[in-house]
Amino acid sequence: MEGFTGWPPEFADRYRAKGYWQGRTLGSILTDGAAKWPDRVALVDGDRKWTYRQLADWAGQVAAGLHVRGIGRGDRVLVHLPNLAEFVALVFGLFRVGAVPVLALPPHRENEIIHLAALAEAVAYVAPDVHGGFDHRPLARKLTGVEHVVIVGEPQEFTGFQDLAAETTVDIPEAEPGDVAVLLLSGGTTGLPKLIPRTHDDYHYNLRASAEAAGFDGETRYLAALPAAHNFAFACPGVLGTLWAGGTVTLTTSADPETTFGLIERERITATALVPPLVLVWLDAAQETGTDLSSLRLVQAGGARLKDEAARRVRPGLGCALQQVYGMAEGLLNYTGLDDPDELVTGTQGRPLSPDDEVRVVDRAGKPVADGEVGELLVRGPYTIRGYYRAAEHNKKAFTEDGFYRSGDLVRRLPGGELVVEGRDKDVINRGGDKVPVEEVENLLLTHPGVHDVAIVGFPDEVMGERTCAFVIPKGTPPTRRDLVAHLTGLGVAAFKIPDKLRVVESFPRTGLGKVDRGALGQEVRS
Repeated sequence: MEGFTGWPPEFADRYRAKGYWQGRTLGSILTDGAAKWPDRVALVDGDRKWTYRQLADWAGQVAAGLHVRGIGRGDRVLVHLPNLAEFVALVFGLFRVGAVPVLALPPHRENEIIHLAALAEAVAYVAPDVHGGFDHRPLARKLTGVEHVVIVGEPQEFTGFQDLAAETTVDIPEAEPGDVAVLLLSGGTTGLPKLIPRTHDDYHYNLRASAEAAGFDGETRYLAALPAAHNFAFACPGVLGTLWAGGTVTLTTSADPETTFGLIERERITATALVPPLVLVWLDAAQETGTDLSSLRLVQAGGARLKDEAARRVRPGLGCALQQVYGMAEGLLNYTGLDDPDELVTGTQGRPLSPDDEVRVVDRAGKPVADGEVGELLVRGPYTIRGYYRAAEHNKKAFTEDGFYRSGDLVRRLPGGELVVEGRDKDVINRGGDKVPVEEVENLLLTHPGVHDVAIVGFPDEVMGERTCAFVIPKGTPPTRRDLVAHLTGLGVAAFKIPDKLRVVESFPRTGLGKVDRGALGQEVRS
């Protein structure tokens, strides 16, 4: 596909020889499942349920409908759906015909969607009629160059999703394992998202190895609480990894405890994935719920670093194991082990998934740092991309000459290979020459009984260069700055680390991928 940078042949040959790339397409996950477990429940969406055979048949009908409309191998389709069963049927239909889903997120609006449609040169756009109070049909009318618009719900002048499926016996050409299978979105906090090309070969390994790391099997009942279009909930191991393992996926469009706790009890959910803010919300709600959460065996936490203090609360608070997942849609994934001691589970973000993940931790000059020292993480491997899609100029900065991806993340590597995420360059604030480690101070503030969550950002100062502001979401009575100063001083924290300002807020602004938008907080404190 034009604009796609693949792996050099010597690397691709090595990954095949070692069995990471098995020549399987993502569409085979469902067809294999239908052959192995035809009558096992694969998917639950509210009161609707599908067995593996039924879901495979539905995806096949969607594939036929795409095929008869001329959508096939290499065509990009912009998918803008929440966690509905139609999302699963559509992506598997696209995999079958070799078309490439571009996975937009439910919160995306006109600015992002028009950008993504143009960047991907999408031939089709699929969206709900109304979701979260937003009508997607007027947005669809603004898309130029998109030949097909498919709407789940009331389509108006567009094609209804129910009319997309077609009964046909026409042979459909299949994708090749080395083809781009899906275009994910970059998770940066500024600018419009870039497109991340993942192939059938590399993404199949991604989800397969992730399912093994998370202990998923035929008894797994996975709750997709995060958007399924997000890499974490899609394939780490997520929806795809659960189906590969023969488990059952339950979808929800709301991750709040009022909705999810009832689903956990009703569907006997065993595993789910959450971002750190949701972990905190679930922990608080679990103290008051009368819902039976006893089926829950595993909560994965990822998308951003789960602070140590919060990590220590998961097992006693939710009655299940915690698995920290640190990674990126560009590739590298790290998991804490299911049998790891508590200090590794709560204090690290795990070890690289693959034996062939090549990790460098370097200083600003690009020189390796010793284990235990903080540096930028660089990585290459069998499921880490070699370039963003149609981004030649950006790729020159984002990748080294020998193919390592510059993550921009600051990490420490422990002697055992575990990584501890220390944030990003901008998360270390230079306050008059003293470096304030944001993650450390946030962890300490979380031990205050009046702090539910906290984010620290820097703001310009004529004297110090930068000063710090703590944005606090309170728990109960909001703390004052004097309270926090006394708390940190009592913990023996250096004076330069104590926030210069405090702002109490109800919530944090977030990026489309659910991360705290520190840039927006920085703008707010400057205003």
